[in-house]
Amino acid sequence: MSWLAGVVNNALDYCSEHEDMRLPFQILVIAFRRTASGPEFAVLKRSDADYWQFIAGGGEDDETPQQAAQRETEEETGLTGTIVPLDSISTVPKSCFADADKWGPDILVIPQYCFAIDAGSRDIVLSAEHTESRWVQFEEASRLLKWDSNRNALWELNERMKAQINTTP
Repeated sequence: MSWLAGVVNNALDYCSEHEDMRLPFQILVIAFRRTASGPEFAVLKRSDADYWQFIAGGGEDDETPQQAAQRETEEETGLTGTIVPLDSISTVPKSCFADADKWGPDILVIPQYCFAIDAGSRDIVLSAEHTESRWVQFEEASRLLKWDSNRNALWELNERMKAQINTTP
């Protein structure tokens, strides 16, 4: 087991003993659709900050990252369906999270797991967490996104779609 996995497992044990605590991992989900002019990706503008990102959030209770991705996707966009894991993984500093001190002093960064969901022709219904959504192509999404980790996962998904590699369940 890697050092980071050991630290996260210790924090998960602590969190399981303390209800209503955000788990020490982050998820990122990219909603996409296929169009005649190429793939489009849904970028979301945060309501509490002036930047664009993909669906993001943390685990609750005893959720796995994939279960958290499913829940966050439905909460933030109203989309349901199969969440496909991507290979992109990054870390996020614990200082980005309000309750991070509860994870203990050994956790300084948490893993961010990335996923994708094919939205098809379904509409996005935003939660209060976001004020706006846009369906944009790869270049525009790359330009709008604030976080490098979002751009990296976007690149992976775009390459998978071009090569038709594992973007459907």
